[in-house]
Amino acid sequence: MLHSFAFISIVLSVSSLATAESMAFFRSSGSGCPAHYTEWASVPHAPFSAGPLRIPSMRPPPECRTFTSPAVETAISRISAQITDPDIRQLFINIMPNTLDTAIAWHAPGTKDSADYPYTFVITGDINAQWTRDSTNQLLPLLPYAAADARLNALIAGLINMQAEQIASYPFANAYKPPARSGLVPGENSWAKGDSVHPPFDLRTVFEAKFEIDSLAAFFKLSTAFWRQQQQTSNDLLDMDLWRHAITTAVELLEKLQAPTFDADQRLTDATVRFLRTANSPTESSFGGGRGNPIRRTGMVRTLFRPSDDSVIFPFLVPANAMLAVELRALADMFDQTGDAAIASRSRNLADEITRGIYAFGTVEHPKYGKVFAYEVDGYGSHLLMDDANVPSLLSLPYLGFVNATDSIYQNTRHMILSLDNPWYFSNGTSGSLSGIGSPHTGFRRAWPMSVAIQALTSDDKQDIVNAVRLLAASTAGLGLMHESINIDSVDGKSFTRPWFAWCNGVVSELITHIVAQYPGLL
Repeated sequence: MLHSFAFISIVLSVSSLATAESMAFFRSSGSGCPAHYTEWASVPHAPFSAGPLRIPSMRPPPECRTFTSPAVETAISRISAQITDPDIRQLFINIMPNTLDTAIAWHAPGTKDSADYPYTFVITGDINAQWTRDSTNQLLPLLPYAAADARLNALIAGLINMQAEQIASYPFANAYKPPARSGLVPGENSWAKGDSVHPPFDLRTVFEAKFEIDSLAAFFKLSTAFWRQQQQTSNDLLDMDLWRHAITTAVELLEKLQAPTFDADQRLTDATVRFLRTANSPTESSFGGGRGNPIRRTGMVRTLFRPSDDSVIFPFLVPANAMLAVELRALADMFDQTGDAAIASRSRNLADEITRGIYAFGTVEHPKYGKVFAYEVDGYGSHLLMDDANVPSLLSLPYLGFVNATDSIYQNTRHMILSLDNPWYFSNGTSGSLSGIGSPHTGFRRAWPMSVAIQALTSDDKQDIVNAVRLLAASTAGLGLMHESINIDSVDGKSFTRPWFAWCNGVVSELITHIVAQYPGLL
């Protein structure tokens, strides 16, 4: 996501908590570490890879990293040893630990003796705030290594506790400020001042109050994945009372947001959430006086914003609803095993209603491609045919677990959105240049490396997968890190947005890890 308030400096005030592990990288006074990773990420560092791209070494020095996991370091060595291409190997070494190296803003590991729970605050990169969606995606690829590393396990549990605390207090936000007890100086978001938002929010805790249903789905996803990793029905690292409260709060809210705009007598129903803002871009506010455009009941859940943080046109965002359906079912499965029958039933019923709504109202007969998934619909028959690079996206539906990659409707949709019939797909027609899905968030002719990675993660064509990784490696502007978007007309990706975007680094490292595991010797 590109924000007009990007590149905010991060200032650390050392926490008074004796058990807190705080951002060593940003404690630069007298340490020799740069004050901000953006400085480090904007300059290539030796040694360089031996390949034609000469990928630099972009990990900060060990003493400047925000968290270190021996299990992750072992995985980096093991996986990189199986990559013969020197450029891709160095790229992987740079990006796989990027969140741990640079984005763990605060971690209080907790102590069993005092019954304290761990808490973790994860920034998305160059913005001093925690996005629920981003933070989940940043740590989720590292979960497989947590079983061998108790500190990493506590780090991930701490993020779940932090997300639960935030959602329990205000479930409508997409990004939050660090808690006062962290000692961190919170980032400021000038856009969030003077908003006409319902329910009102506390500027001391909320960084951005855009309501995005995929944020709640991301909280569910990290929670259930962590539970499966533990192979038990409870975990002493999680504040289960707080967590259950957050889950119940979220499920109740999602149920309310299935309601139509008007009742049977054409009177306005309770909007539950409204967002109105004076801005110079229509993507920064909501239609209908903040309520969003009108909807009919479909079983799906309405949202006001996309995972790009841009406002929706039609409030039923199909890929976000698909992600919700998958994660609500995973939540129900977990609750089945923990004996919470009531919330299991509610979660499963909601997932079923969403799924039926997607197939009844979220599919469209396209004159060229046949039946496809629409990006957004309203239940009245209006629909938007496009895709956005941010996940959840239509391209990512198999990655999310909603359909198999061979599903006929998905394949029709994939052909549509990976072509110029998707207004946000960009290609300059030149071989070897990055092509892919972009976003209204970054404007015209900017393809997102994240979409290229998802395209490869949802493909079984070995040549296409290898080509995608090579294009990604060549798109870093010689800086050896993934960026948010690339101007497709620039040479070697030298015109890009966001030099420090930990989420995308994680997705591309996930792709490379997947290739090494599934197709040995391919790289």
